[in-house]
Amino acid sequence: MLARRFTIFCLLMSLFGMLFAALVAEAGRPARSWDVANSCWFGCPSHLRH
Repeated sequence: MLARRFTIFCLLMSLFGMLFAALVAEAGRPARSWDVANSCWFGCPSHLRH
């Protein structure tokens, strides 16, 4: 019974760890120019509008 709970706990922690690592990796990436250009139409400074 304890081994089953420990296995479930380890699987949940590894899943959480992978999701957290993906979140951190995505936040650390610089924005691509086409994402920045497409994401703001009204709130951007005039030099970023097309």
